[in-house]
Amino acid sequence: MTISEVDNWEISSSLGMKYGQYVDWEKIDPEAATRYGKILSSDHYELKAMGRTGFWSMPHTLRAKAYQHIIHSIESTSTTADLDTYHGIVRKLFGELQTSTHPFPKFMEDGEIPRYCLNKAGLNSVKKILICINHHFPDVSFCPILSALVSLLLHFSEDEAQCFHSICSLVSYTDPKKHYIDRTFLTSRALCMTFGDLANKYCRGIRKLIASSHQNLFEFYSDWIMWIFADLPFTYAIRVLDVYLMEGYKVLYRVALALLSFYKVCVSSRVAHVDDFRQDMKSFVQNVGRHSTIDALLQRAFSIQLPTRVCEVVYSMDFRAFRSSVVTETEMRVIWAWIPERFALFSPVQLFSTNIHGRSLFSFYSKVEGHDPTVLLLKTEDEEICGAFLSSDWAQKNCDEKGFKFFGTGECFVFTVSNVQCCRSLGCLTNVIPLIRNKLSQTKDMSLHHSAHCQPSNSWQEMMRHFLLVSCFFIFNDMKVCGLYPAGGDDGHALHLQADLTAGSSEHCDTFESPPLCKGCFKIQSLEVWGIQHSLSVPPLLSQ
Repeated sequence: MTISEVDNWEISSSLGMKYGQYVDWEKIDPEAATRYGKILSSDHYELKAMGRTGFWSMPHTLRAKAYQHIIHSIESTSTTADLDTYHGIVRKLFGELQTSTHPFPKFMEDGEIPRYCLNKAGLNSVKKILICINHHFPDVSFCPILSALVSLLLHFSEDEAQCFHSICSLVSYTDPKKHYIDRTFLTSRALCMTFGDLANKYCRGIRKLIASSHQNLFEFYSDWIMWIFADLPFTYAIRVLDVYLMEGYKVLYRVALALLSFYKVCVSSRVAHVDDFRQDMKSFVQNVGRHSTIDALLQRAFSIQLPTRVCEVVYSMDFRAFRSSVVTETEMRVIWAWIPERFALFSPVQLFSTNIHGRSLFSFYSKVEGHDPTVLLLKTEDEEICGAFLSSDWAQKNCDEKGFKFFGTGECFVFTVSNVQCCRSLGCLTNVIPLIRNKLSQTKDMSLHHSAHCQPSNSWQEMMRHFLLVSCFFIFNDMKVCGLYPAGGDDGHALHLQADLTAGSSEHCDTFESPPLCKGCFKIQSLEVWGIQHSLSVPPLLSQ
């Protein structure tokens, strides 16, 4: 259950309550004391195994102490000074008044708080902590799971200040191997796209079921993290929290995929009677106890073998070293999440920048040739940002024996970035097939051994960049022009750059189903090309 007060929160200035502060619990339950001693003496891998098996799940105080030990070990800029910080913020915001009214934090959606058996005093404390977090971390603009994390951790905190400190550790973590908290809408969307890719790979049947009902697949997947931190019953949610604190965000992918796989079995027999898959999934998760125990759910979750670094796709870059004159760190994270998974597992490296290498097309080619794939980014003098993912080496411009200078594959795509609010990859290439046939009729010695079918585009396909893996040509360049053109060359130029890299133009392109990426003709403020940091040995997408 959740409570919702959209307009304001009325906060009591009471200090909250502490659990068990008058009792020596170790004397009451010696086994818990023994287990806690083992927790203190265990290394990271042993603690992972303990978390997965529920070693510290009982009694309540054992889990509380285990949580504080684990959170204390998280690499973070947070310190025990957060306790004093919390009391200072409370005095500043709430003062000596018995009650005060505040708007709910900007990082939340609709002001909803998972109840998790909390009483009125507990809910009041959650509100206070969330308001203080909003004040302490003004850069956290979107993170709907924070309210659930505060509600859960408050059960196992000595007081509000300790709960605040725990959340600060999760927000300001520095461990490059883990990820806990999203700070922006764009990062959250990027992780949603990553989950959609995983769901389509590991739970293929569910996509067909939802697509057949003409419901929005993207909206369905957008709830994935709330299945865990809003809809799961308390006894399930805390077991997930056990492993989340130890292992980070990748656990959430696994648990959500496990829930989806159970749901697929449940819904397959009654799909004709489901009017709203999004609401049906929510109801399923809320009543998951009818279909699986928590142990069976976690067993299914950890049986899913995700790629080693798939959960780090959108935050695998070393952002402390990232510098770009075109996009922000957040925008680059989202763009990097769109490229094919086998490349997105690695960090980007800048190959060319007009700010560094000048505006010569010759210099451009000398820096980017020999690298594939690449991401081209440009900012216009009107502050518009657009670009393209280019799947082939630019050096192939000289390799066509028939005189054609088109090259590339169906993995190419174009995108726009606008005002840090909308990042879109455009098109699923629904019109490519007839264009390929036209090109193949001109080039008799080419053969196509891969067939692909593309359904009419929808928002999920556009956002999740599921592009056809077909043998076709998209990029054309020489020493006079550089552009992204369709296979037929006559259905609009998605992007066209002048040889001096000072200006360009963009048109509606049927191949990419893309509108003009920016204002028709434009002046280039800055242009960059990024490659991947490590080379990959991957099998060819198509047999030639």
